[in-house]
Amino acid sequence: MSAEEYVQIGGLAVAQSLHDFVRDEAIPGTGVSVDSFWPALAALVRDLAPRNRALLAQRDERQSRIDTWHVERRGRPFDAAEYKRFLQEIGYLVPEPAAFAVTSANVDREIAEIAGPQLVVPLDNTRYVLNAVNARWGSLYGALYGTDAIPESDGCRRIKRYNPIRGEKVITFVRRFLDRNFPLEKYTHFHAVRYFVRDGELMVEMGDGNTTPLLRPEGFVGYHGGMDRPELVLLEKHGLHIELHFGEGLYIGRRDHAHLFDVQIESAITAIMDCEDSVASVDTEDKLRVYRNWLGLMRGDLRLEFNRDGDRVERAMAPDREYLDPKGKPFSLPGRSVLLVRNVGMHLDTDAVLVDGQPIPESLLDAMVTVLAAKHDLLGTGNLRNSRLGSIYVVKPKMHGPEEVALATELFGRVEKALGLLRNTLKMGIMDEERRTSVNLMACIREASERVVFINTGFLDRTGDEIHTCMEAGPVLPRAQMKVARWLTAYEASNVDIGLACGLIGHGQIGKGMWAAPDEMTAMLETKIQHLKAGANTAWVPSPTAASLHAIHYFRFNVHSRQEELHQRAPASVDDILQLPLLAPETSLTAAEIERELENNAQGILGYVARWVGQGVGCSKVPDINNVALMEDCATLRISSQYIANWLHHELVTREQVERVMRRMAVFVDRQNAGVEGYLPMAENLAQSIPFRAALDLALQGRTQPNGYTEFILYARRREMKAQLAAGQGSATDP
Repeated sequence: MSAEEYVQIGGLAVAQSLHDFVRDEAIPGTGVSVDSFWPALAALVRDLAPRNRALLAQRDERQSRIDTWHVERRGRPFDAAEYKRFLQEIGYLVPEPAAFAVTSANVDREIAEIAGPQLVVPLDNTRYVLNAVNARWGSLYGALYGTDAIPESDGCRRIKRYNPIRGEKVITFVRRFLDRNFPLEKYTHFHAVRYFVRDGELMVEMGDGNTTPLLRPEGFVGYHGGMDRPELVLLEKHGLHIELHFGEGLYIGRRDHAHLFDVQIESAITAIMDCEDSVASVDTEDKLRVYRNWLGLMRGDLRLEFNRDGDRVERAMAPDREYLDPKGKPFSLPGRSVLLVRNVGMHLDTDAVLVDGQPIPESLLDAMVTVLAAKHDLLGTGNLRNSRLGSIYVVKPKMHGPEEVALATELFGRVEKALGLLRNTLKMGIMDEERRTSVNLMACIREASERVVFINTGFLDRTGDEIHTCMEAGPVLPRAQMKVARWLTAYEASNVDIGLACGLIGHGQIGKGMWAAPDEMTAMLETKIQHLKAGANTAWVPSPTAASLHAIHYFRFNVHSRQEELHQRAPASVDDILQLPLLAPETSLTAAEIERELENNAQGILGYVARWVGQGVGCSKVPDINNVALMEDCATLRISSQYIANWLHHELVTREQVERVMRRMAVFVDRQNAGVEGYLPMAENLAQSIPFRAALDLALQGRTQPNGYTEFILYARRREMKAQLAAGQGSATDP
């Protein structure tokens, strides 16, 4: 990894490669000049970086006072009322603002009105990015056939060649789906032999020659091909669409009486392109890979060529989809997910740009560059559009309370002015994943009431911050008990209650967290509908296939009606959110229980860090201790490291025990990754293994990391890894 050269421009020292990217790729076509871009960034750094640092210092100061409060009261019964008063005194808990409603305008329907799945994808992985943007539509036949959503019993095994028994199970599943969501006035879709259009109405012919319309004719919204035997029929429910494809298809549906060979379902309505938790971006080289992919998405020209099974495959962004409405008038639907971009948190710095030899807050650079790239979409410099209403959607993670949201709001306004955009073009997503945001969520939304279009809950980061905040209070509950703890259920409910109270209906998304097991689709179909019942109009899924299956829930369940119902209930209490998730004094865990919990956390840290630090992979399927593949990112790492740090601090485990389990789990993780291309085994030389040392650092130093964040250790160790690779191979070999 060669030392970066810098260009002096606009009062900044800018990495040469970043400067050239902005000048030669990002700026042309935007109406922005290089001579104005860098001075504008310099002004942001001059004015906002000191406030950024002051707010980070304020976090640390408040945490120190909370730590002291708990230490001084050790051995005494916990007094919830006294604790709440203390948090109010130190400004951690602020007064709830008077009633208000968000006024975010020009919000695309996919965010403001349509309920549906949401993908989150690392923006440094071009293949994942293209899969995600094109996941707006997916084959329901393929999603069912290729996953455990169809059990493998009774001759339905997934084998290399086509299994017609399994195919028939898929057809049965989809016919039931059609009967439930698009019932016929008479009969059933199971007996259909032909679908046709007559006088603007969809008609279905049965095997005995009888015909019937849909019970709800308004569900038929389009087609293409001839009316007598259309090639495609478009149906709609709850704002979502499915396409029935007719003809002589391959495999599934080949022997179908109606010649229905595929059903395409509208799936990932939105997708978050992530610069943060799911990427391993530690230097300018990595950052440019992130920025270049986002620019390609905003220009609509991102593409990738790669080899698959010896064949050359090319992927590009999908075009819009064309239809005729029931009266024969042409119209189109988007062929791609509406994209949001998640910038990094304000706690990170980048040396891609220096001021007086010092790195600048990375969030300031992210804001300027990602919005500059998105201006291509607003100006229509390419053939494809992301926002049809002229908005740019930026998700802000890891903010702690309303002051930090206020800073982000000011940053957005400054970026708009610098890049020649109308006020409130930038819309904000607020990640409700830090404790101080949770307990002040209404005040946070108030600070961005003209911009906010997204709030969500995230169990992993939120739990990591919960553990860190109450680090000195005592040992925390094991994971299984944490998932049903009082604070967590109140947090999940409060997020929805406050979003509804602030008027997000019709203006934005209230989201729920990730289904982490991409191979466990039967379980997802059985349980993830609970996110809709909880009032979320979007929820995260780990893959395009999972999006197609989760979409079934949004056809089945009317989220908007549920939100209206929940809007009438009494809101969850902040007092419940402030309940500390601690082991009761009378509770004692057995040595075996402690060892199992320690092994679980140690294996999780090692499994993820081995790829993050060793290979530069920020998000992938990582096998857990039971060999169940889970989608992991920095949030999972944060909670595991905080668990070990907490139990180590309160002497449930010893340092020697942690190190011993880490060594044993390193062997286990190496065995799990045997055969993974590019994987660097740890156990062969633990003393020299940079990934192993990173994992140990995270466990042993977790208590002293600001807010329990993992990036400071990860970044340092990944840079060390890249330098080692460069010295040994001539270049860093990132996948």
